[in-house]
Order: sequence, then structure tokens, then C-alpha cells
Amino acid sequence: LCCSCDCLSSQLRSFIEKTMMKYCLFLLFINVCLSSAFIFGASREQLKKEIIDLSRSVDRGLSATPEQDAHILSLFEKLEKMNPTRKTLKSDLVNAVWSLEYTTSAVILGKGGVGKRVGPVLQKIDTKSLRAENSEVVDYFGIKVPTKVTAELSPQNDRLTNVQFKRFSFGPLGFDAPEKFKGYLDITYLDKDLRLTRGDRGNIFVLTRT
Repeated sequence: LCCSCDCLSSQLRSFIEKTMMKYCLFLLFINVCLSSAFIFGASREQLKKEIIDLSRSVDRGLSATPEQDAHILSLFEKLEKMNPTRKTLKSDLVNAVWSLEYTTSAVILGKGGVGKRVGPVLQKIDTKSLRAENSEVVDYFGIKVPTKVTAELSPQNDRLTNVQFKRFSFGPLGFDAPEKFKGYLDITYLDKDLRLTRGDRGNIFVLTRT
């Protein structure tokens, strides 16, 4: 009987030890996960602040040096890997008016053209009506002219949509866009206040919610 009690006691101790070990490992796992989530979140917010601050310091890219462009691209790619929204085009977060903070597109920046962009460059996206609208004000020799481009969206998957431009407006004048005026938007990062997008010509876009 005593032997049986000793055996039972030994089994009980072994069970308790194994249970405690599993409990400690579980607590360690939870702690590591929480710590990683905190570090990841903090890192993402730091990268967001850095890319927005740098974008604004180079006038949306108009005055950026090659080194600054390369640094912004590096931040852009790091944030893409941290994208918190898996299906960006299907998220309600994408439906908003967005302000352009930076782009590599010479056309949108107006490089080499007549007139200077003044004020914000805005893009409104509505995936429910499959419509988009770009608007800005351009200063032509002291005369400020509001311009607008409307487009239709044709989603191809959960994050990429084809864009068919429909109409261009310059002040009171407007005309329909030729059929060949088209492109696409690949929304590679999206959260409540930042959107990163790649265009069909290899350009990148950094936008903040207004």
C-alpha cells in the first residue's frame, strides 16, 4: 500500500510539474506575442511619421533629391510589409478624400509644365459607386484655376483596380477624356489615416486622409 502511495505521489508531482511548465511556457509565449505586437505597432507608427514628414519637406516630391527619393521608397516598401488591411479595396477605409503627400509622377507634380500646384492635391475614392475624382488648383501666371479629373474604377482583385478616366475640367471648361486615357491603382497599404499606392507606370503615391 505504501508503495502504491509513493507511486501515486510521484505521478502527482510529475503531473503538477508538467502542468506548471506548460503554464509558464504559455505565459512566456503570451508575453513575447504582446511585446512583438507593441514593437511592431510602434515601428509602424514611426515609419508612418517619417514618410509623411519627409514627403512634406520635399514639396510632394517636387524638390526631392535622388537620395531623398530613395529613402522615401525604402520607407514605402517597409510599410507595405506591415499593411494592416489585407483586402484594401474591399475595406470601407479606402472610401474617403485623400490628400497627396508625395509621388514620383512627374506629370502629377507638374515638372516641366506650365503652372504650379497650389494647395492640396486631392483624390476622392468611392468603391461603392466605382468612381474616383482628382482635384487641385493650378496657378497660371497668377491666375488660380481649379482642375478636376473624374474616372471609373474597375476592380481586378482585392487591392488593384483599373482606372478609366472619363472627364477633364479646367475652371468652367471641360471635355471628355479619350478612351486611351487609362491606368490602374494598386493599393498596397491602408489604415485609418494613410494610403500607399502603386501606379501602372511604376510611380508610387503617399496619401493621407483629409
